[in-house]
Amino acid sequence: MMSKVSLSSLCKHILEADNSIRFAGIANKFGGKTVSKYKKGLVPLLTENESTLSTIESVIRMNTRIGEKDVELKLGKPIYSFTLYEKIKRVTFLLDDQNYPILMISLNREATDQESIVFNKILSIVKKEASP
Repeated sequence: MMSKVSLSSLCKHILEADNSIRFAGIANKFGGKTVSKYKKGLVPLLTENESTLSTIESVIRMNTRIGEKDVELKLGKPIYSFTLYEKIKRVTFLLDDQNYPILMISLNREATDQESIVFNKILSIVKKEASP
């Protein structure tokens, strides 16, 4: 289990990994935001209440992906999901932590190499810092 300090450090390092990363946050298994960090000087697109609701919805969606054991046996455990919005790109990761299972990242809409950012930057940081 990761501590709040290490969760905060994880978010900080992810924000520093690429200029297109706007937000990094971690939610607990109930959808409560445990840690969240925005790029310095960034004005969030959502209010705090909207962000809370969005976090809960992200956790619910990820939980539906891991809930079907027959599918998971055949396809494997989900690693991340990607959603393209009109104004941002959001990547949601499943962490190997029972209490803090969801990592959410928002990228600028203009980021063209999000797959490279996910695989070469974010996942390497997660593996390094979130591994038991």
